[in-house]
Amino acid sequence: MVSLGVNIDHIATLRNARGGVEPDVIQGAIIAEKAGADAITAHLREDRRHIKDKDIELLKKTLKTRLNLEMAATEEMQKIAIKILPYSVTLVPEKRQELTTEGGLDVANQIEYLKKYIKPIQKKGIMVSLFIDADENQVIASKEIGAEYIELHTGAYAEAFGTDKEEKEFLQLKNSANLANNIGLKVNAGHGLNYQNTNKILEIDNLVELNIGHTIISKAVMIGLDMAVKEIKAIISK
Repeated sequence: MVSLGVNIDHIATLRNARGGVEPDVIQGAIIAEKAGADAITAHLREDRRHIKDKDIELLKKTLKTRLNLEMAATEEMQKIAIKILPYSVTLVPEKRQELTTEGGLDVANQIEYLKKYIKPIQKKGIMVSLFIDADENQVIASKEIGAEYIELHTGAYAEAFGTDKEEKEFLQLKNSANLANNIGLKVNAGHGLNYQNTNKILEIDNLVELNIGHTIISKAVMIGLDMAVKEIKAIISK
């Protein structure tokens, strides 16, 4: 069965809008956990626009499920990961001006750097995943650097959902996932997935986990976080 990773970044976005302590990020993670989340994902950005260092520290101490730390491949983030020891790190590209992650990590053009970068992290027993576009070269490069997982960027599929481009984007994801499995990589997926477009993604064989955040937090504003997580979990568990 495919696992559900709940991204809690936008609980922190709401909190930071007023500069206070509400809503509580840790409480939100606990609710998501109890509602069926198999992992909690949090992106510690270089500019700290939502998740803060203290959030990551408290999540590590509090969670009973897995903590997946999304981060850029920088020296600062490497040190934080080695200190906090999350279950996994997912390396993502990062631009200061972007509203959300706009594309996959260009692994193919950073093979030697990333190969060296992930070794100290893996030596601490932390799983490494690379957030990449559905591209054959990026999949092969991810295997070459020694990552255990890839996370396929589903944003293009999500944008194309319901249009004549949907099938093309879906097939690119499916083909990349098949290639990854064939060469020994485990496959996660995420970005832009919601209550409407997730079912089709589940047709891809051997997916390990879907990371979903914005749509859950958006729905939680209307019906509560517990129900929002349970509804998406029910879709994934079919």
